[in-house]
Amino acid sequence: MKYPLSPDVKPEFCTTGTYMRLPSSRENAKVAILGMPFDTAASFRVGARFAPQAIRQASMTLFPYHPIHNVYPFEDTKAIDIGDVSVIPHNIHRSYEQIESAVLELMKNGIIPIGLGGDHSVTLATLRAAAKVHGPVALIQFDSHTDTWDTYYDEKYWHGSPFIRAYEEGLLQPDKVFQIGIRGTLNHPGDIVASHELGYQVITTQVLKQRGIKDVIKEVREKIGDTPCFLTFDIDFVDPSFAPGTGTLEVGGFTSFETLELVRLLIDFNFIGFDLVEVLPPYDPTQITSLLAATLVHEFASLIALQEKRGETSISGSSAER
Repeated sequence: MKYPLSPDVKPEFCTTGTYMRLPSSRENAKVAILGMPFDTAASFRVGARFAPQAIRQASMTLFPYHPIHNVYPFEDTKAIDIGDVSVIPHNIHRSYEQIESAVLELMKNGIIPIGLGGDHSVTLATLRAAAKVHGPVALIQFDSHTDTWDTYYDEKYWHGSPFIRAYEEGLLQPDKVFQIGIRGTLNHPGDIVASHELGYQVITTQVLKQRGIKDVIKEVREKIGDTPCFLTFDIDFVDPSFAPGTGTLEVGGFTSFETLELVRLLIDFNFIGFDLVEVLPPYDPTQITSLLAATLVHEFASLIALQEKRGETSISGSSAER
């Protein structure tokens, strides 16, 4: 974009309703933004159903170029925004069917989804779709909670149980699941032990701080390798002073700068999908949480753009050798 602006350039407050004014369709799309506005499985605060549009609105202040990775993430991937999945607010299983169907169609067509939650229960539906296309996948989970609790008031499907259900359904490769940033008080020591018993790797905030993010990401990269990998990001990974608009706050987290630095290290993975969950606009009066979420979506798309470039370089190199 050149300055001074030409008359055909829209101000940031003039929006089409999509993320960064992306089109809803175009040929050869590699990335699709889609909203998953389901929050009926939340255990405390609700309101994440309003997050997809809040994140899209916050994205209007972002610019198209990523100066760290040297990519135009949404042009390089021909990204689209297909709107929101038509969830059923009072029925989690029918909502799962709707989300799974939408994600499955994208993945079958070689399009990497970036889902905008919604509470964290929506990730289970996406993992069901991913497993149908890729088989059991690796998982990188940024979160302050493990979300491997079995039941809540005798209900097995809620935002605290997607990753125990995913284990039971065989959607994940347990030895390639990393739950990063876990912190806060617990009901009992078994809360983290439960994840270990599933074979998951739990890296608490304290351990992440002590070891350093580069060392931890190196371990994650070595263990996951080229396995198809899904990244799920619960905004409560971030300290509430930087992301107050969420449902289950935990103090002692990472700053927004530290969070971006961490995500930017996630190169050389085989990502097949992303989601960002638990943003609650009603508790985000200054929109700083929505802006951080929108920026993280920009980061995710940049990782895919790098992934695409790496693939093109690999194909080109192979051709040259032949």
